[in-house]
Amino acid sequence: MERRDFLRNFAIGVAALRPLAAHAQQKTMPVIGWLHFGSPAPFADQVADFQRGLSETGYVEGQNAMIEYRWAEGRYDRLPALAADLVGRKVAVMAAVSSPAALAAKGATSTIPIAFMSGTDPVGDGLVASLARPGGNLTGVSFLFVELHPKRLELLSELVPQAKVIALLVNPNFSTGTEQIIRDVQEAARLKGLQLHVLKAGTEAEIDAAFATLVQLHVEALLVGSDPFFDSRRDQLVALASRHAIPAIYPWRASAVAGGLISYGTSLTTVSRQLGIYTGTILNGAKPAELPVQQPAKFELVINLKTAKALGLTVPPTLLAGADEVIE
Repeated sequence: MERRDFLRNFAIGVAALRPLAAHAQQKTMPVIGWLHFGSPAPFADQVADFQRGLSETGYVEGQNAMIEYRWAEGRYDRLPALAADLVGRKVAVMAAVSSPAALAAKGATSTIPIAFMSGTDPVGDGLVASLARPGGNLTGVSFLFVELHPKRLELLSELVPQAKVIALLVNPNFSTGTEQIIRDVQEAARLKGLQLHVLKAGTEAEIDAAFATLVQLHVEALLVGSDPFFDSRRDQLVALASRHAIPAIYPWRASAVAGGLISYGTSLTTVSRQLGIYTGTILNGAKPAELPVQQPAKFELVINLKTAKALGLTVPPTLLAGADEVIE
Protein backbone atom coordinates (compact mmCIF):
# COMPACT_ATOMS: atom_id res chain seq x y z
CA MET A 1 0.00 0.00 0.00
CA GLU A 2 1.32 3.42 -0.94
CA ARG A 3 1.96 5.89 1.86
CA ARG A 4 -0.69 8.28 0.52
CA ASP A 5 -3.37 5.57 0.54
CA PHE A 6 -2.36 4.52 4.05
CA LEU A 7 -2.69 8.06 5.39
CA ARG A 8 -6.08 8.50 3.71
CA ASN A 9 -7.41 5.24 5.18
CA PHE A 10 -5.98 6.12 8.59
CA ALA A 11 -7.76 9.51 8.56
CA ILE A 12 -11.04 7.84 7.59
CA GLY A 13 -10.65 5.38 10.43
CA VAL A 14 -9.98 8.12 13.00
CA ALA A 15 -13.03 10.05 11.79
CA ALA A 16 -15.17 6.97 12.15
CA LEU A 17 -13.97 6.40 15.73
CA ARG A 18 -14.70 9.95 16.92
CA PRO A 19 -18.48 9.45 17.36
CA LEU A 20 -17.78 6.22 19.23
CA ALA A 21 -15.32 7.97 21.53
CA ALA A 22 -17.75 10.82 22.15
CA HIS A 23 -20.51 8.34 22.90
CA ALA A 24 -18.28 6.47 25.34
CA GLN A 25 -17.34 9.73 27.06
CA GLN A 26 -21.01 10.71 27.35
CA LYS A 27 -21.89 7.32 28.83
CA THR A 28 -19.28 7.68 31.55
CA MET A 29 -20.60 11.08 32.62
CA PRO A 30 -22.14 10.53 36.09
CA VAL A 31 -25.89 10.93 36.37
CA ILE A 32 -27.39 12.48 39.51
CA GLY A 33 -30.98 11.72 40.43
CA TRP A 34 -32.91 14.68 41.87
CA LEU A 35 -36.00 13.63 43.84
CA HIS A 36 -38.15 16.53 45.02
CA PHE A 37 -41.56 16.73 46.69
CA GLY A 38 -42.57 19.96 44.90
CA SER A 39 -42.72 21.61 41.49
CA PRO A 40 -39.89 23.21 39.48
CA ALA A 41 -41.03 26.86 39.42
CA PRO A 42 -41.29 27.61 43.18
CA PHE A 43 -37.96 25.90 43.84
CA ALA A 44 -35.81 27.26 41.01
CA ASP A 45 -33.58 29.05 43.55
CA GLN A 46 -33.10 25.82 45.47
CA VAL A 47 -31.93 24.02 42.32
CA ALA A 48 -29.49 26.86 41.64
CA ASP A 49 -28.11 26.65 45.19
CA PHE A 50 -27.74 22.88 44.85
CA GLN A 51 -25.88 23.31 41.57
CA ARG A 52 -23.64 25.92 43.20
CA GLY A 53 -22.64 23.48 45.92
CA LEU A 54 -22.13 20.74 43.36
CA SER A 55 -19.79 22.99 41.37
CA GLU A 56 -17.63 23.50 44.47
CA THR A 57 -16.76 19.79 44.26
CA GLY A 58 -15.89 20.01 40.57
CA TYR A 59 -19.18 19.04 38.88
CA VAL A 60 -21.14 21.24 36.51
CA GLU A 61 -24.40 20.09 34.99
CA GLY A 62 -24.07 19.58 31.25
CA GLN A 63 -20.28 19.66 31.33
CA ASN A 64 -19.14 16.69 33.39
CA ALA A 65 -22.36 15.59 35.11
CA MET A 66 -26.00 15.08 34.22
CA ILE A 67 -29.02 15.56 36.47
CA GLU A 68 -32.26 13.64 36.07
CA TYR A 69 -35.02 15.69 37.72
CA ARG A 70 -38.09 14.05 39.22
CA TRP A 71 -40.78 16.28 40.78
CA ALA A 72 -43.71 14.95 42.84
CA GLU A 73 -45.73 18.16 42.30
CA GLY A 74 -46.68 18.22 46.00
CA ARG A 75 -48.05 14.66 46.00
CA TYR A 76 -46.14 12.53 48.48
CA ASP A 77 -47.75 9.35 47.14
CA ARG A 78 -45.83 9.80 43.87
CA LEU A 79 -42.41 9.76 45.51
CA PRO A 80 -41.87 5.95 45.72
CA ALA A 81 -42.53 5.50 41.98
CA LEU A 82 -40.29 8.44 41.09
CA ALA A 83 -37.51 7.03 43.30
CA ALA A 84 -37.86 3.62 41.63
CA ASP A 85 -37.65 5.33 38.25
CA LEU A 86 -34.33 6.95 39.19
CA VAL A 87 -33.02 3.59 40.43
CA GLY A 88 -33.98 2.10 37.07
CA ARG A 89 -32.10 4.94 35.40
CA LYS A 90 -29.02 3.66 37.29
CA VAL A 91 -28.08 7.06 38.69
CA ALA A 92 -24.71 7.33 40.42
CA VAL A 93 -26.15 9.18 43.43
CA MET A 94 -29.59 10.42 44.45
CA ALA A 95 -30.32 13.83 46.01
CA ALA A 96 -33.58 13.57 47.97
CA VAL A 97 -35.23 16.81 49.09
CA SER A 98 -37.52 16.45 52.16
CA SER A 99 -38.05 13.64 54.65
CA PRO A 100 -40.73 11.90 52.53
CA ALA A 101 -38.41 11.97 49.50
CA ALA A 102 -35.54 10.55 51.55
CA LEU A 103 -37.74 7.75 52.88
CA ALA A 104 -38.93 6.94 49.35
CA ALA A 105 -35.34 6.88 48.10
CA LYS A 106 -34.27 4.62 50.97
CA GLY A 107 -37.15 2.27 50.19
CA ALA A 108 -36.13 2.09 46.53
CA THR A 109 -32.45 1.18 46.95
CA SER A 110 -29.94 -0.01 49.51
CA THR A 111 -26.94 0.32 47.20
CA ILE A 112 -27.16 3.66 45.37
CA PRO A 113 -25.75 6.48 47.57
CA ILE A 114 -28.35 9.01 48.74
CA ALA A 115 -27.80 12.56 49.99
CA PHE A 116 -30.88 14.04 51.64
CA MET A 117 -32.34 17.20 53.12
CA SER A 118 -34.59 16.39 56.06
CA GLY A 119 -36.61 18.61 58.35
CA THR A 120 -37.42 15.82 60.77
CA ASP A 121 -35.19 13.59 62.90
CA PRO A 122 -33.25 11.36 60.44
CA VAL A 123 -32.39 8.90 63.21
CA GLY A 124 -35.98 8.66 64.43
CA ASP A 125 -37.19 8.30 60.85
CA GLY A 126 -34.82 5.39 60.31
CA LEU A 127 -32.79 7.12 57.61
CA VAL A 128 -29.46 6.79 59.45
CA ALA A 129 -28.07 4.92 62.45
CA SER A 130 -26.65 8.09 63.99
CA LEU A 131 -25.84 11.65 62.97
CA ALA A 132 -22.09 11.16 63.44
CA ARG A 133 -21.88 7.83 61.61
CA PRO A 134 -24.89 7.25 59.36
CA GLY A 135 -23.81 3.68 58.68
CA GLY A 136 -25.71 2.96 55.45
CA ASN A 137 -26.13 4.41 51.98
CA LEU A 138 -27.65 7.70 53.19
CA THR A 139 -26.35 10.94 54.66
CA GLY A 140 -27.25 14.58 54.27
CA VAL A 141 -28.48 17.70 56.02
CA SER A 142 -31.03 17.87 58.86
CA PHE A 143 -32.40 21.37 59.29
CA LEU A 144 -34.65 20.97 62.33
CA PHE A 145 -37.78 22.63 61.01
CA VAL A 146 -40.10 20.53 63.16
CA GLU A 147 -38.31 21.38 66.42
CA LEU A 148 -38.52 25.15 65.79
CA HIS A 149 -42.31 25.51 66.11
CA PRO A 150 -42.39 26.43 69.83
CA LYS A 151 -39.87 29.19 69.10
CA ARG A 152 -42.05 30.42 66.23
CA LEU A 153 -45.06 30.55 68.55
CA GLU A 154 -42.98 32.58 71.01
CA LEU A 155 -41.97 35.05 68.29
CA LEU A 156 -45.56 35.36 67.04
CA SER A 157 -46.79 36.06 70.58
CA GLU A 158 -44.12 38.72 71.03
CA LEU A 159 -45.12 40.40 67.79
CA VAL A 160 -48.88 40.12 68.41
CA PRO A 161 -49.16 40.15 72.23
CA GLN A 162 -52.90 40.87 72.16
CA ALA A 163 -53.62 37.61 70.30
CA LYS A 164 -55.09 35.02 72.63
CA VAL A 165 -56.67 32.76 69.98
CA ILE A 166 -54.01 31.19 67.77
CA ALA A 167 -54.27 28.69 64.93
CA LEU A 168 -51.76 26.13 63.72
CA LEU A 169 -52.00 25.01 60.09
CA VAL A 170 -50.60 21.55 59.32
CA ASN A 171 -50.69 19.07 56.47
CA PRO A 172 -52.17 15.69 57.51
CA ASN A 173 -50.34 14.02 54.61
CA PHE A 174 -46.93 14.92 56.08
CA SER A 175 -46.75 11.75 58.14
CA THR A 176 -43.16 12.16 59.32
CA GLY A 177 -43.66 15.46 61.11
CA THR A 178 -47.25 16.57 61.64
CA GLU A 179 -48.00 14.79 64.92
CA GLN A 180 -44.84 16.09 66.58
CA ILE A 181 -45.56 19.62 65.38
CA ILE A 182 -49.06 19.48 66.88
CA ARG A 183 -47.81 18.12 70.22
CA ASP A 184 -45.03 20.68 70.53
CA VAL A 185 -47.23 23.67 69.68
CA GLN A 186 -50.08 22.50 71.92
CA GLU A 187 -47.70 22.31 74.86
CA ALA A 188 -46.16 25.72 74.07
CA ALA A 189 -49.62 27.29 73.76
CA ARG A 190 -50.73 25.72 77.06
CA LEU A 191 -47.74 27.18 78.87
CA LYS A 192 -48.57 30.64 77.49
CA GLY A 193 -52.28 30.36 78.28
CA LEU A 194 -53.28 30.61 74.61
CA GLN A 195 -56.27 29.01 72.95
CA LEU A 196 -55.04 26.92 70.03
CA HIS A 197 -56.99 25.64 67.04
CA VAL A 198 -55.34 23.01 64.86
CA LEU A 199 -56.44 23.17 61.23
CA LYS A 200 -55.42 20.71 58.54
CA ALA A 201 -54.95 21.20 54.81
CA GLY A 202 -53.36 18.91 52.26
CA THR A 203 -54.61 20.48 49.02
CA GLU A 204 -54.98 23.94 47.54
CA ALA A 205 -58.76 23.85 48.11
CA GLU A 206 -58.29 22.76 51.72
CA ILE A 207 -56.01 25.74 52.35
CA ASP A 208 -58.80 28.04 51.15
CA ALA A 209 -61.26 26.22 53.42
CA ALA A 210 -58.88 26.47 56.40
CA PHE A 211 -58.72 30.26 56.10
CA ALA A 212 -62.51 30.44 55.94
CA THR A 213 -62.55 28.49 59.20
CA LEU A 214 -59.98 30.86 60.74
CA VAL A 215 -62.35 33.75 60.15
CA GLN A 216 -65.27 31.85 61.70
CA LEU A 217 -63.19 31.00 64.78
CA HIS A 218 -62.03 34.64 65.18
CA VAL A 219 -58.39 33.56 65.09
CA GLU A 220 -56.04 36.44 65.88
CA ALA A 221 -52.73 34.99 64.66
CA LEU A 222 -51.56 32.02 62.60
CA LEU A 223 -48.60 29.67 62.81
CA VAL A 224 -48.00 28.00 59.43
CA GLY A 225 -46.55 24.55 60.04
CA SER A 226 -43.32 23.44 58.41
CA ASP A 227 -44.37 21.26 55.53
CA PRO A 228 -42.95 20.73 52.04
CA PHE A 229 -46.39 21.15 50.47
CA PHE A 230 -46.91 24.52 52.15
CA ASP A 231 -43.55 25.63 50.75
CA SER A 232 -44.92 25.16 47.25
CA ARG A 233 -48.10 27.13 48.13
CA ARG A 234 -46.40 30.11 49.78
CA ASP A 235 -48.00 32.70 47.48
CA GLN A 236 -51.46 31.34 48.20
CA LEU A 237 -50.84 31.31 51.97
CA VAL A 238 -49.42 34.84 52.03
CA ALA A 239 -52.26 36.19 49.88
CA LEU A 240 -54.95 34.64 52.08
CA ALA A 241 -53.32 35.92 55.28
CA SER A 242 -53.22 39.40 53.75
CA ARG A 243 -56.82 39.23 52.51
CA HIS A 244 -58.13 38.23 55.94
CA ALA A 245 -55.68 40.48 57.87
CA ILE A 246 -54.30 37.58 59.89
CA PRO A 247 -50.77 38.00 61.30
CA ALA A 248 -48.84 34.85 60.39
CA ILE A 249 -45.39 33.39 60.92
CA TYR A 250 -43.77 31.11 58.35
CA PRO A 251 -40.78 28.73 58.35
CA TRP A 252 -38.88 30.23 55.41
CA ARG A 253 -37.49 33.61 54.37
CA ALA A 254 -39.14 33.32 50.94
CA SER A 255 -42.57 33.72 52.55
CA ALA A 256 -41.58 36.98 54.26
CA VAL A 257 -40.07 38.23 51.00
CA ALA A 258 -43.35 37.37 49.26
CA GLY A 259 -45.26 39.58 51.72
CA GLY A 260 -45.61 37.39 54.80
CA LEU A 261 -45.32 39.10 58.17
CA ILE A 262 -42.44 37.16 59.74
CA SER A 263 -40.39 34.02 59.20
CA TYR A 264 -38.00 32.03 61.33
CA GLY A 265 -36.03 29.02 60.21
CA THR A 266 -32.99 27.57 58.54
CA SER A 267 -31.48 29.24 55.49
CA LEU A 268 -32.59 27.12 52.53
CA THR A 269 -29.77 28.64 50.52
CA THR A 270 -27.25 27.20 52.96
CA VAL A 271 -28.74 23.71 53.26
CA SER A 272 -29.37 23.38 49.51
CA ARG A 273 -25.76 24.30 48.80
CA GLN A 274 -24.62 21.76 51.41
CA LEU A 275 -26.74 19.11 49.71
CA GLY A 276 -24.91 19.87 46.46
CA ILE A 277 -21.54 19.66 48.21
CA TYR A 278 -22.38 16.28 49.74
CA THR A 279 -23.68 14.97 46.41
CA GLY A 280 -20.44 15.95 44.68
CA THR A 281 -18.35 14.62 47.57
CA ILE A 282 -20.02 11.23 47.16
CA LEU A 283 -19.40 11.33 43.40
CA ASN A 284 -15.74 11.91 44.22
CA GLY A 285 -15.65 8.65 46.15
CA ALA A 286 -16.73 9.41 49.72
CA LYS A 287 -19.02 6.89 51.40
CA PRO A 288 -22.30 8.15 52.88
CA ALA A 289 -21.81 5.84 55.87
CA GLU A 290 -18.76 7.88 56.85
CA LEU A 291 -20.11 11.40 56.17
CA PRO A 292 -21.80 12.83 59.28
CA VAL A 293 -25.26 14.33 58.90
CA GLN A 294 -24.88 18.12 58.90
CA GLN A 295 -27.05 20.39 61.07
CA PRO A 296 -27.45 24.17 60.82
CA ALA A 297 -25.72 26.37 63.35
CA LYS A 298 -27.80 29.48 62.61
CA PHE A 299 -31.45 30.35 61.96
CA GLU A 300 -32.85 33.35 60.10
CA LEU A 301 -35.37 35.79 61.55
CA VAL A 302 -36.93 37.94 58.82
CA ILE A 303 -39.54 40.65 59.47
CA ASN A 304 -41.60 42.42 56.82
CA LEU A 305 -42.24 45.94 58.18
CA LYS A 306 -44.49 46.84 55.26
CA THR A 307 -46.81 43.97 56.14
CA ALA A 308 -46.67 44.81 59.83
CA LYS A 309 -47.75 48.38 59.04
CA ALA A 310 -50.62 47.13 56.86
CA LEU A 311 -51.80 44.99 59.78
CA GLY A 312 -51.52 47.89 62.24
CA LEU A 313 -48.75 46.20 64.22
CA THR A 314 -45.82 47.85 65.95
CA VAL A 315 -42.77 45.60 65.90
CA PRO A 316 -41.06 45.55 69.33
CA PRO A 317 -37.51 46.97 69.28
CA THR A 318 -36.19 43.70 70.73
CA LEU A 319 -37.51 41.79 67.72
CA LEU A 320 -36.08 44.32 65.28
CA ALA A 321 -32.70 44.18 67.00
CA GLY A 322 -32.62 40.39 66.71
CA ALA A 323 -33.76 40.23 63.09
CA ASP A 324 -31.33 39.02 60.45
CA GLU A 325 -33.27 40.90 57.78
CA VAL A 326 -35.90 43.63 57.87
CA ILE A 327 -37.97 44.19 54.72
CA GLU A 328 -39.21 47.76 54.41
